[in-house]
Amino acid sequence: MARYRDANCKLCRREGEKLFLKGSRCYTDRCAFERRPVPPGQHGQRMRRKVSEYGLQLREKQKVRRLYGIMEKQFHHYFEIAERKKGITGENLLRLLETRLDNFVYRLGFAPSRKSARQLVRHGHLLINGKKTDIPSYLLRPKDVVKVCEKSKNLEIIHSALKDHSTGDQIPWLRLNKAALEGELLEYPERMDIPITANEQLIVELYSK
Repeated sequence: MARYRDANCKLCRREGEKLFLKGSRCYTDRCAFERRPVPPGQHGQRMRRKVSEYGLQLREKQKVRRLYGIMEKQFHHYFEIAERKKGITGENLLRLLETRLDNFVYRLGFAPSRKSARQLVRHGHLLINGKKTDIPSYLLRPKDVVKVCEKSKNLEIIHSALKDHSTGDQIPWLRLNKAALEGELLEYPERMDIPITANEQLIVELYSK
């Protein structure tokens, strides 16, 4: 399976903002973006030429794709699904990305980053409606309940993440039960309730060319 293997901090520097790809480190002064907020490479500090319309669209697509940790082929597949659905294509795309199992585990606060959440899922630490799954891209539906397996409830990474940067209590479209280490998708999220800074319309324009 294809996956990104280079330094995660380079992605934040390339997109010009924090994507919070390394969990708790991103909240400290050890964050590479805090120390060098310029694009990577020997020409990163040079003045850049005015970015074209296509360049803006491409950067927005790359930012969102990297934020969720998805490769290009799969991201484009999500766009095609979003385009076929009723409603606004850009918002449909973000809803699909937000309801991926790995992202949902991250939103609940069970993992410090989406990458860590994917690892938890792949190692079989999560149940969906009482059934074990190891597919990070599994798309949740309203009323689906995600729970940490009984044997995994003492994992330090889960309790540390909940203690440091849990976001589950702040997101209206999910329900978090910290005591039981479970969460429920209450409904598909509205755009205003998806906590990312992105202009999804630029992605639609890019793929519509």
